[in-house]
Amino acid sequence: MELKIIKIGNSKGVRIPKAVLEKYKMKDSVILILKDDGLFLKPVDHPRKDWEAAFKQMHENGDDQLLFDDVFEDENPDEL
Repeated sequence: MELKIIKIGNSKGVRIPKAVLEKYKMKDSVILILKDDGLFLKPVDHPRKDWEAAFKQMHENGDDQLLFDDVFEDENPDEL
């Protein structure tokens, strides 16, 4: 796909077609990776985006308990 370089203020840029933005799930920002043979745009990934809701659901299900004690039998927390 060939895109025209356009003037944006004192800079230049390209317009990315809506279909491409939707296909690659590009929203408000992208990561620009510089390569020897060109540029690579990658959508920003938010890996922790839904953690708060997941933790709340875990708490409601009682799944947020420690799997083992945070202090072991042979450990003295006062020495730490």
